[in-house]
Amino acid sequence: MEIPAFVRRFRTTATLTVVAVYVLILVGGIVRSTGSGMGCPDWPKCFGQWVPPTDISQLPSNYKEVYTAQRVAKNERLAKTLSKLGFAEVAANIFAHPTQYIETDFNPTKTWIEYLNRLTGALIGVFIFATVLAAWPYRRRDPAIFWVAVLSFITVGVQGWLGSLVVSTNLLPVMVTIHMALALVLVALLIWALVRADNALPREAQGAPLAPGMTIGLVVLVLLTFVQIVVGTQVREDIDMIAFGLNYLHREQWIAQLGGAFTVHRVFSALLLLVNLYVALKLYQTGVAALERLATATLVVIGLEILAGLLLAYFAMPALVQPIHLTLGTLLFGVQFLLLVRYWQALKASHTARFPAVVA
Repeated sequence: MEIPAFVRRFRTTATLTVVAVYVLILVGGIVRSTGSGMGCPDWPKCFGQWVPPTDISQLPSNYKEVYTAQRVAKNERLAKTLSKLGFAEVAANIFAHPTQYIETDFNPTKTWIEYLNRLTGALIGVFIFATVLAAWPYRRRDPAIFWVAVLSFITVGVQGWLGSLVVSTNLLPVMVTIHMALALVLVALLIWALVRADNALPREAQGAPLAPGMTIGLVVLVLLTFVQIVVGTQVREDIDMIAFGLNYLHREQWIAQLGGAFTVHRVFSALLLLVNLYVALKLYQTGVAALERLATATLVVIGLEILAGLLLAYFAMPALVQPIHLTLGTLLFGVQFLLLVRYWQALKASHTARFPAVVA
């Protein structure tokens, strides 16, 4: 049976959007590993310009005071809004954090790295809007796909707003963590819509011995990876503070100065590896080739992720490996979530094949 053109169009567009999100995560990792997060002290412009400067002579002599004042004023407005919404303590913590008063020196390389990060983010907006348009035919055939696409579009908008807060609070840790967590939510939404739009199931899934309890195990696995990435983001924040204090030099000293979050991150890595191995073993026993391939992909990604972590821990935090480590972590989450949705889809197919009368 030929696949309708609107289905192919949606799959292609949504897939490109997922790829673009991962490219943005990689670029964001490069921004963090090079210390370029505040390469542009304002948002959405960069030093008040749509095309950032290339030399300090293009900036006023008091540019630090100017952009610090702008950031503090923006945070004051944010604090007032949060207080009105009942988050007075959160508002106080954000506004009182000393990082907002720190202004970094102009560095053209870091400025353009951050600017390219923003251009990539703008590209995501274009892709996600195209995904919503591609999902339009589903509003009557399968409304859930259309509304998830709309929710993804809203999520990207919120991400952009959070990005401005990350800048205004000078990379405040809680803001960076929320920013990362929301990126994972966006990946999950897009993957769910893609699988939902793909009704083709492998025939072997219809008679496979799939257990409902395995779905719970996969949910737990996805949640564990989500938590691990959040903890990793906290570790990343600690490293940023250490790196800033050492002027981004003496990388061999960074790991030794990390605290409890790093210990939790390492222990969690071992736990994740064991759980992934157990889940993969169970999936290999189903005889469903599609699930087996995803299980293998999960093991490959987590293996590469652990290897990258070891390189960071024992080889003086190579800058090149930092964004790769982050991207692999988010890729692991995406593959696991895809595996979860695919397993649930196959489970329903198996149940339908065994109990057609009940489903009918």
